[in-house]
Amino acid sequence: MKKLLLLFILLLNNTYASNYGELLFNGNCITCHLKTKKVSAPSIKEVKKNYINAFPKEKDFVQYMSKWVLQPNITTSVMKYAIEEFELMPELGYDKYTLEEISKYIYRTDFSR
Repeated sequence: MKKLLLLFILLLNNTYASNYGELLFNGNCITCHLKTKKVSAPSIKEVKKNYINAFPKEKDFVQYMSKWVLQPNITTSVMKYAIEEFELMPELGYDKYTLEEISKYIYRTDFSR
């Protein structure tokens, strides 16, 4: 019985962890960054493509994206052309952990589906 309870807790925790970044993304980022269409900002598919090209390893991708979104800066931007089109992303006031979870979700998700 204890093993079954432990297995249930581990499965629940794993499901929570895998959906947490998605929940954060859909609750915050999707307002401006639609999955495949540009409206008020580049699509997240486009953002991911640019960041993957610049930072192919997940650790680097997550570190750079979360740091940049924490304090957006035109001189350190991977997408200067998008700033010209949409202006600089505002500081949103999220903590680094939240931004890292969102960045992991973006790295691991196929937005072309």
